[in-house]
Amino acid sequence: RQLFRSPSVPGRVPRPAPKRGQPSDRDSPAEAKRHRGVAGTPGQEASPEPVACLEPAGSARLQDIEQLLASDDRELVGDFSKAYLLPTVEGKDPSLKYISPGTLAAVLTGHFSSCIDSSVVVDCRYPYEYEGGHVKGAVNLPLQRDVEQFLLEQPIVALDGSKRVIVTFHCEFSAEREPKTCRFLREKDRRCHEYPQLRYPELYVLKGGYREFFWQFPSHCEPRGYRPMRHGAFKEELRKFRGQSR
Repeated sequence: RQLFRSPSVPGRVPRPAPKRGQPSDRDSPAEAKRHRGVAGTPGQEASPEPVACLEPAGSARLQDIEQLLASDDRELVGDFSKAYLLPTVEGKDPSLKYISPGTLAAVLTGHFSSCIDSSVVVDCRYPYEYEGGHVKGAVNLPLQRDVEQFLLEQPIVALDGSKRVIVTFHCEFSAEREPKTCRFLREKDRRCHEYPQLRYPELYVLKGGYREFFWQFPSHCEPRGYRPMRHGAFKEELRKFRGQSR
């Protein structure tokens, strides 16, 4: 069940223009060769997974993956097709790939545009939080069914096949709602494809969530504000959405 063990986990936006294709689902096992970190990551460990757990993908394809893992010191994305693009930082859950607010700001301002075709920022907070201030261009997907509908029923496909589609998740602190949503997407994506194929192989989590991003880069937020989940004026909305999330 270690969906992101081994290389795993997203830059052009919301739903404006990305072209859509087909669905995707759940994450993957990798092997004992995971005591390495991505550029900018302090040696994260990823525990080994037995090859016996791998879903059939063709012996030639599995051999290619094994050779790639053996020859590349960088961690690879969820389908093992390439190394992670963005520098990652250490986070609460070692199975997820965290990026700093500064890295997300760099993506938003086009610093990785030569490699990224579409970047989707998924705001997992409740609508009243989102309305109080959010990352420019972020899509508000507070429930798992919203994520499935937006990202899997009409998947985003890179217009330029040589570039990437990346997805970055965040909630208020990126401590609970966002990791859960990120794992949900990977699991559903994995189930829709023959291993190790994925619609969204490159998923990231924003360390510190919206709160930290807002304090560091308020100019990248609209409206320029921050409404906490436990805001006193929205107790009923909190109760309602928490009930829907269960």
